This record gives sequence, C-alpha cells and structure tokens, in this order.
Amino acid sequence: MSTLAHPTMTAARPADAIGPGELDRFPYADRPTPPAPRWEGSESDLSRVGRKTTSSRGRGLHGQLVQQLGQMIVSGDLGADRPLVPEEIGQRFEVSRTVVRESLRVLEAKGLVSARPNVGTRVRPVGDWNLLDPDIIEWRAFGPQRDEQRRELFELRWAIEPLAARLAAGHGREDVQHRLVELTEIMSHAGAQGDVVNYARADAELHGLILQMAGNRMLEHLSGIVGCALQVSGGPTTTCERPGDPSLSLHVRLVDALGTGDGTAAEAAIRALLTVHPAEVEPSVPAPREH
Repeated sequence: MSTLAHPTMTAARPADAIGPGELDRFPYADRPTPPAPRWEGSESDLSRVGRKTTSSRGRGLHGQLVQQLGQMIVSGDLGADRPLVPEEIGQRFEVSRTVVRESLRVLEAKGLVSARPNVGTRVRPVGDWNLLDPDIIEWRAFGPQRDEQRRELFELRWAIEPLAARLAAGHGREDVQHRLVELTEIMSHAGAQGDVVNYARADAELHGLILQMAGNRMLEHLSGIVGCALQVSGGPTTTCERPGDPSLSLHVRLVDALGTGDGTAAEAAIRALLTVHPAEVEPSVPAPREH
C-alpha cells in the first residue's frame, strides 16, 4: 500500500477523483494550512535575541513541504507503520528529489523522522521529538493534540517565567526597559481599539524580553518558546488576557518592578498574570495530576 495514499490523508478528496491505484496527488498550494500569526513590522531587534530555532517558514517549496509533512506526522496521518518513500512524496507534492531530501533532513533534525540503511525513513516516537521546536509547537497547537499542547505550554510558563522576572529585575539595559514601556503602551492602545492581533504580538514580545533579561542563557534560549506559546495558543489557557481586560495594569506593574529592580514585585506580577483568566478556564493555576 502506498505510504501517501493512506485513507486518513485522502479523505478530503472526492471518492470519484481517485482512480484505481492512482497516487493521491495535488499541489501543496491547494492544501489548507493553519494560521501562523507573527509579530512583524514593529518587532524590535532586541526581541530577536536568543531566538535559535529551526523554523522552516519562508523557504519556498522546501519550507512548504516541511510544514506539510510535519503537520501530517504530528496529526498522526503519517505513522511509523510504513516508511516514507521519497519518490512517492515527490510525486504527490510535485517537487524534486532535492526538495524532498532537504525537507526530510529538516524533519530528522527536529526528531520527527529517522533515516537508516535497509530500513528507510520512518516516523519516530513522540518521545524522540524536539517538543521545544517552534514548528512542532505550532503543529501540535493546531492539530489533534491542541489541548495537550496548550496545557503543557501553560505549565512550562508557570515553571520559568516567575523565576525569570525575579532575575531580570534591575538587570535590563536602558533601551530594553524603554522597549518594555513602549510595549505596554502598544497593548493599551490595541486594547482600546479592540485590536487582538497587535495586543497579542506586543504581549509576546514583552514576555520574551523578560526571559532574555534574566541573565541566564538557558532561560534566554526559551524566550522564543514563550513567544510561540503566546502566538499559537488560540485561546486563553496560554495567553495572558484579552484586550480590555484588567491584566494590562498587571503588565504595567511588572514593567515598573523590572525598572526599579524589585524582583519580588516582578515575580508577583507575573504570577498574577498567569493566574488571571476568563471564567471558562478551570483551573487557572496548574494543579497536580494523577498518573
């Protein structure tokens, strides 16, 4: 049976459109893809520090194929039960062998697949995936594992952001502190206008900068993860709040505490931000789970 002709991957096509034995083929451009909101245009160079990712966006056919195959693997449409055949992939998505080969290498670097002699390229178990890779976070957040991904991101933020805020207090450069103040002003304006997109983008940059200010390179490395968590959440379990909600004052209090070097107040503000959520989210604070 063809790897890429699995029924779960062809359900979107009319039954009479596929002839006997025909490989399911159509250009990538016809495939629906989940939204990937970005903080473009107004992002400062400061917010890009420490973003060491393996993102494949914006790289033409190669990047598009990585996105498509990655989404299919994470959603379970491609499993370890049969190898990924490069020739079939090339035919299905109408791309060259070079594009297929480069795309599989990227997926291998993310831990999603492995290539072995006499075995071929196969999907690896979830435990081998680089779950902190921004692409994988996005694919999981917009796939069947959406709720689990959102919960895990929220718990990760609870583990690292309060500490980062305490460490960052008083350690930021003047230009960084100025940018934090500017971001709260952007959020205030966006909230007044009901501009959800720019509110979320400014929010993501602000929280990312705090991790970069902490003086801990490992926390700095996670700044892009927190930004990604805020951007792909699609709901209140990982975002701070929606425009117009009282959390704006907590962001201002947080930035003030960072500027004055009050680590205790900065940590308290972050904890308050991560606790305050719309009423439909229960519980707001991560609780022990039964295993």
